[in-house]
Amino acid sequence: MNSNLIVLRRSLKALAFAGLALALSNCATAKKGNYSLNFDPPAKAVKNPANVRVKLSTGAQRVYVMEGNEVLLATPCSVGTASSPTPTGNFTIYSKVANRRRASSPGAGYPMTFWMEFKSAYGMHWGWVKPYPCTHGCVRLPIKSAQKIFSMVRSGTPLNIASSQPEDATIGKTLPVLDDSSLADPPDSYMMSNKVFEDAAKGKMYY
Repeated sequence: MNSNLIVLRRSLKALAFAGLALALSNCATAKKGNYSLNFDPPAKAVKNPANVRVKLSTGAQRVYVMEGNEVLLATPCSVGTASSPTPTGNFTIYSKVANRRRASSPGAGYPMTFWMEFKSAYGMHWGWVKPYPCTHGCVRLPIKSAQKIFSMVRSGTPLNIASSQPEDATIGKTLPVLDDSSLADPPDSYMMSNKVFEDAAKGKMYY
């Protein structure tokens, strides 16, 4: 075999391996990024469910699950934009649906896992989190945050939504900035399947 051809083939193989290594590296980087999928908030056990309440700060994009004056869980979230804001005031979580899908279009069928409704058509649920307001008024939570909060609240749990909360200046400052904006959208074949709910029950989502 011609020596130049051998060198060429070896060079092509080296490039192929380099490309594969780069692709694997990019995948690893994506999984290790500051994404909501990697955020697992510590949570203290609920002692008396009747004393649990939830605070939401739209300005800091933070959710705090409280029992009395103690923070049981704190998490980043995403809230509504200026044109479609998350409502403020005092509410009650009155409906919980673990495996819920969006009913209206656009986006009908999209999973809104661990749905906790506090006003008609408004709820806290799993969703991609960004460091700026980006929803149509609902409150998006990291998957593990949504899973844990869903288990901590019940129908009747009070929810206060305000532009700020006292906890913003304490535990809220210690929370990471999460940004899912660079994650590729999972395929519809996954998002519309039961696998999305099976994974959510394990505290994971696609990646």
